Amino acid sequence: MDYCFPPPPVPSLPVAGTEARFPVRRIFCVGRNYAEHAREMGKDPDRDPPFFFTKPADAVVEDGQTVAYPPETRNFHYEAELVVAIDKAGTEIPEDRAQEHIFGYAVGNDLTRRDLQLAAREAGRPWDWGKAFDRSAVIGPIHPVAEVGHPGHGAISLSVNGTVRQRADLADLIWSVPEIVSILSRSMEIRPGDLVMTGTPAGVGAMQVGDVCVVSIDGLGQIVTTIGPRA
Repeated sequence: MDYCFPPPPVPSLPVAGTEARFPVRRIFCVGRNYAEHAREMGKDPDRDPPFFFTKPADAVVEDGQTVAYPPETRNFHYEAELVVAIDKAGTEIPEDRAQEHIFGYAVGNDLTRRDLQLAAREAGRPWDWGKAFDRSAVIGPIHPVAEVGHPGHGAISLSVNGTVRQRADLADLIWSVPEIVSILSRSMEIRPGDLVMTGTPAGVGAMQVGDVCVVSIDGLGQIVTTIGPRA
């Protein structure tokens, strides 16, 4: 095919313990999926249907990299998250079949320009400028289900410069992973390469240039991100 210019490379993530790479197609994110985080964001944590937003596939940043403090913000936040990797397409997936579509799991950090997100929320506008900017999806190696199973509980935590800022258990998710996958598949076909960031616990907060942010999930290891000078 005669492209007008060379197409960009396919974003991808390493598969833990192998030389394989997982090609990333789309990144879905679940909003306010821990009750205490919903409260700290000023919202009722009742079990209303979950809502989703997206990040572009090329927002992916691997473990161990430096992320420049992004432009147009003075309130740059971390958000520790469990990430689900999809490898089987489907629509209208029953909850009890959802795990059949999951390749594996990873540790994630949903980086957020909080001031831009909140301004958009108050104006009733989309969150893209607060959530979908360059290098905003830090995600570690994907651990296949064959190696780690389907984690339904286990500690998730985040520290900045050695001080713990977030700590919860995966069992605290308002909407479980099978429920999330099933509900998402009612609106569109999920396909191989899709990632789902499942929400963050309470304790979100700001980072500054030079900070080192570590996210850990039991059974999935940790990811480390350093915040570099402003872009």
